[in-house]
Order: sequence, then C-alpha cells, then structure tokens
Amino acid sequence: MVKRIPTPFSYSSAVAAGDYVFIGLHRGFGDTFTQQIHDTFAHLTKTLQQCNASLDHVVKVNVYLKNIKDLPEMEKVFFDYFEADACPARMTSTTEFIDSDCLLMMDGVAYHPSSH
Repeated sequence: MVKRIPTPFSYSSAVAAGDYVFIGLHRGFGDTFTQQIHDTFAHLTKTLQQCNASLDHVVKVNVYLKNIKDLPEMEKVFFDYFEADACPARMTSTTEFIDSDCLLMMDGVAYHPSSH
C-alpha cells in the first residue's frame, strides 16, 4: 500500500510505501535561521504524524542550507529534536533556493514497520 501526503505543488510532502516514509522537501518560515529550522521541524513532525510515524523513525535526512555559516546553529538545534546517540544519518550541503527568504530545506527517509 502506498499513502501520499499531497501538496498543492508537483510533489508530495511524504510517501509512505511499505515500511518506509519518504519525506519530500520541508521548509520553515520566519525571519531568522533558528525560527526557520524550528518551523521546519514542526512541519516535518506534522507530516510524519499523518503517516503514523514520528521523528524517532527518521533514519536519513538531507539538509540544504543557503548559508554555510548556519551549520553550527543547525547542529545545536538537531539536539533539540534527536537524542545524541539517536540522530539520523545526515548529509548537509549548501544551495540557492527559488524563494529568496528560504534559509534551509530538509528531506529524508523514515523507517516505521507499522506506518500503513
């Protein structure tokens, strides 16, 4: 069974397929990087709940930063959401975004056998 969490755009927020939840792009809003990353995690949490999963099930995350100088703050904030010994695998890179106010985006994969 495949469950999709649609958006008004040409992608899904997430697609639950079998024991996996494939997380599409998530971004947050706010004036600062800190506000945006916390808002991103809030949206990500809501999306995962729609797939009967949680942040505890996230096994891989990709973080795209507009500014590499935000990496230390990103590291700090991750520990607000993940235990030090239970962080997901992660790749972080920098990129430009279509929306000039966007400072970061995330996507990833969650593993949750009962996500159907």
